[in-house]
Amino acid sequence: MIKILAACGAGINSSHQIKTAIEEEMKKRGYDVKVDAVVVKDINKDMMDQYDIFTPISKTKFSFDINIPLIEAGPILYRIPSMADPVFDELESVIKDLKK
Repeated sequence: MIKILAACGAGINSSHQIKTAIEEEMKKRGYDVKVDAVVVKDINKDMMDQYDIFTPISKTKFSFDINIPLIEAGPILYRIPSMADPVFDELESVIKDLKK
């Protein structure tokens, strides 16, 4: 199982929409993923180290280095295939590279 961390400013709406969209799309593509949705301000290095991929709504600066693949997932929220599909394709590519 691939563990993905989704994050937005409030951890209430956008990150949960991203979570649902990623889980549904990756399941359709044949991947076993689990996405957790959190508030950006609650992320620390120990939390980040428990995940395989980080999918924030937009670029975020932290006081520590991110050592897992980061894929900006904001375009998923538009629900327009021409915007969301490249994000899903990048996710799939990263998942394949993880070889889990």
